[in-house]
Amino acid sequence: MPKSPQSHLDPRQPLVVDTTKLPRQPGATRALKRVIPAPKDLGLELISVLEGSDVELDMTLTSVSEGVYVSGSARGSLTGECGRCLNEINESFEVKIAELFAYADSTTEETTDEDEVGRMQGDLLDLEPALRDAVVLMLPTNPLCRPDCPGLCPECGVHFDDLPADHSHEVVDARWAALRTISTEPSQTASPQQDSEE
Repeated sequence: MPKSPQSHLDPRQPLVVDTTKLPRQPGATRALKRVIPAPKDLGLELISVLEGSDVELDMTLTSVSEGVYVSGSARGSLTGECGRCLNEINESFEVKIAELFAYADSTTEETTDEDEVGRMQGDLLDLEPALRDAVVLMLPTNPLCRPDCPGLCPECGVHFDDLPADHSHEVVDARWAALRTISTEPSQTASPQQDSEE
C-alpha cells in the first residue's frame, strides 16, 4: 500500500523542484541551476550555513524507471567559530548530492523503507533533506580556523599566537599550595607575639 506524504509540497519553495518538463522516460535529463536562500539550521552548533545566505545548486535531473535521480553539487559559505581559539571562521564549501526520488506508484514503496529514498509528490520533489544531509555530514564537529591552530592559553585565556614564545605561568602543585600559605603566615603574625612578650 503506498505511503501517503506527510506534508504537501509547495512548488514556490526554493528547494522544491517541479519535474513536469522532465519526460518520464528512462535516460531523459534536465539541468537544474539555481541560487536559493539557505534554509534555517543548516549545519552544526559551531559551524553552519547562515540562514538566507546564497547556496548555488548545479544539478542534473535524470529519469529512471523508479523515479528521478538527482545528482550534482551545492556551493555556499560557512560561518562559525574555531573550537580551539574561538576565532571566527568564514569559508566556502561544496558538497556532492546524489539522491533517488521515487515515484509514488513505483515498486520502491514495497522494497525500501520510507526514509531510505526520497519520495515524489506527483511531479514535485524536495531537495532540502538531501542538501541538509550532505552539508551536515561534511561539517567537522570541532571546526578549526586552521589545522595548526594552537588555541588559547588555559591559564590566561590569551591566544597563543599573540603570546611570546617563552610564555608560561608558574605551576604550583595543589598538594603544596597549603604549605606556601603557612610559610608566609609566621612572618606576618610573629611581630605581635614578640611585642606581647616584651
